[in-house]
Amino acid sequence: MPSAAGPLVLARNLRKTFAAFTAVDSIDFEVNAGEAFGFLGPNGAGKTSTMKMIACASPVTSGELRVFGMDPRTQASAIKARLGVVPQGENLDLELTVRENLLMYARYFDIPTRVARQRAEELLAFVQLTERGDSQVDPLSGGMKRRLTIARALVNNPDLILLDEPTTGLDPQARHLIWERLYRLKKEGATLLLTTHYMDEAEQLCDRLIVLDKGRIVAHGSPRELIERYVTREVLELRVSDGVRDSLLPRVGPLARHVEVLPDRLQLHADDGEQVLEEIHAMGVSIERALVRRATLEDVFLRLTGRTLID
Repeated sequence: MPSAAGPLVLARNLRKTFAAFTAVDSIDFEVNAGEAFGFLGPNGAGKTSTMKMIACASPVTSGELRVFGMDPRTQASAIKARLGVVPQGENLDLELTVRENLLMYARYFDIPTRVARQRAEELLAFVQLTERGDSQVDPLSGGMKRRLTIARALVNNPDLILLDEPTTGLDPQARHLIWERLYRLKKEGATLLLTTHYMDEAEQLCDRLIVLDKGRIVAHGSPRELIERYVTREVLELRVSDGVRDSLLPRVGPLARHVEVLPDRLQLHADDGEQVLEEIHAMGVSIERALVRRATLEDVFLRLTGRTLID
C-alpha cells in the first residue's frame, strides 16, 4: 500500500464544480502528519466540498489530490480504511445503544469482536460516555451525540481524522468539552483536518489553516501569523450615533492603522487600543460604548473580504 513519506494530504490546483457553479476554485495546500490543519470560512466557502473530496465521498473535478500518497479516484477503498470521519450532520444509528454504535462500526473494518469490545470501552472512556454505554442514542444531548460520533471515527485507529464543523449547534459548555477531547488527540500525535466557521475554534485547535472565501484561498498560515500579517494586535470597537460616526471618521482615521465601518459600529485597528481611546475621549466625542479587545481571525477575514464569517 502506498504511504505518504511527505504530506498526508496534498492538493494542487484542486477544483470542484457542480454544473456551472465552482465550489472549490484551484486551491493548493498540504497537511502534514501530527498537525491540526483547518479550513476556515463562512458557509458556502468550499470547506465541506474540499473535505468530501479528501474523504473520497465526492469526485475531484480537476487538479491533483493525494491522500496518504494515493489517488482518491482509483484507490478510494485503501484511503477510507485509514480515515476517521466526523461528518457535519449526525448519522448515528438511533435504534442501537451508544456502545452498539461503536461495535457495529468496527465491523466495517473487520476488527475482531474481542478487539472491538476493548476498543469501544477505551473510546467511551475517552469521550466521557462510559456511564451511557447502554443508553439509546436518540435521548442523548447534542454534545453527547457529537462525542459519540468522534469516538466512532476513532474505532479503526485512523491515520487522519476529518472533522466537518465539529461543534456547530452545540452550547458553549459542550463545545469546550469537544475542544478538550480534540486537543488531547492532537497531543497524542493524531493528525486532525477540520472545517469551521468559528474563529475561536480555529485559534484553539489549528496549528495551520487556510482561509477560504467563495472557493478560493485568501490567506494561509498559523492563526498567530495571520493576525500579525493582516491586522494589528488590538481592535477598538466604538458604538456611536449615526450623526457622530460620519463626523468622527475623518478624525479617527489618522489614529488607527485601519478602520472598518460596520453597520452598528466602527472598528479601529491599532497596536494600543487604550491609547487610541484616550485620544478620542480627549476630542470630546460622545461615545455610546467602547471596547478594546485582542484581534482575532474574524478580523483577518473581515480585513481580507470586507465581510464577517457569519455573513
